[in-house]
Amino acid sequence: MTTNHEPYGRYVPAGSAASGPYALDIDPRRAGWSHSSLRVLELPPGGTHELAAGDSEWIVLPLTGGCTVGTEGKLFELRGRESVFSGVTDFAYVPRDAHAQIASGAGGRFALAGAKCERRLPARYGPAPEVPVELRGAGGCSRQVNNFGAAGVFACDRLIAVEVLTPGGNWSSYPPHKHDEHRPGVESELEEIYYFEIDGDGLGYHRVSPSRPGGTDVLAEVRTGDTVLIPDGWHGPSIASPGRDMYYLNVMAGPGESREWLISDHPDHGWIRDTWPGLAVDPRLPLYEAASAGSEPERPAAEPGGAANPAAANPAAVSRAAVSRAAVEPGAAVVTPGAAGAAAPAAEEDSR
Repeated sequence: MTTNHEPYGRYVPAGSAASGPYALDIDPRRAGWSHSSLRVLELPPGGTHELAAGDSEWIVLPLTGGCTVGTEGKLFELRGRESVFSGVTDFAYVPRDAHAQIASGAGGRFALAGAKCERRLPARYGPAPEVPVELRGAGGCSRQVNNFGAAGVFACDRLIAVEVLTPGGNWSSYPPHKHDEHRPGVESELEEIYYFEIDGDGLGYHRVSPSRPGGTDVLAEVRTGDTVLIPDGWHGPSIASPGRDMYYLNVMAGPGESREWLISDHPDHGWIRDTWPGLAVDPRLPLYEAASAGSEPERPAAEPGGAANPAAANPAAVSRAAVSRAAVEPGAAVVTPGAAGAAAPAAEEDSR
């Protein structure tokens, strides 16, 4: 095994792929693949940026702060959020061949998740209350998935994007899984980008092991702003250090005719799923839920001893989560959608 620390290689340290206003600028040419892109735009107070979509569709996703997105004769006001650890955010979709102006009165950081595509869909606003918030895994493999751009949740031509939050000390993207070959009904061929942020001055680890001779092989210590590019290979686990929650943004796209998210578990590690029905979901989850319309998302307050207390933030929402947990087998996915959210189809569930 080798650890790849080359800029624009499979492990991309924070700042090594910066370009102009972008703290991160990954496109198919730089990544050495055909579809997936990710930029992280940094705007000062009062800053504006002109985005030319070109042959890709884009989602503008606030990481910190809010902004407006003007495109196709429409103006979308994104309320945004304080940080990726504070709540679900709203977002905007920019179609291919469009031009967009992104402006922020207070400044902020904004992820631009993109995918080379063929169809030109209409520009749209994605409300935060409609983002399905899902709990996956159990025990030390519990994590939260914000399915804002999942297939079956928000319409795109090729782009698939979700956020994953892993409580400190837990493993996510486990068992290791892959989606690097087209096998109808079994596995999709998808290029994937992992963009990381770690709560506080923390660190985590991410592993990609080869699924074929000469395939992607990465073991990386990851900190805020680091990125891992995954054209192929078994990816996972993503490991959050104790006391430091981990966030990552997954951006995926591929050449398949259908926009679907089908994965294969690593044959040596898939057995871990069989243990989840006997375990409870980590009580620290959800770290937060999608806000109801017109309200601010809140992160659960801490109980004595440091455990998150979701009821302190939103008793009604937590009651919904508790009912959901009681209605499924322990360890099964728990879905807490927003006002109009829906669970991603079962075929899309993976090891994230």
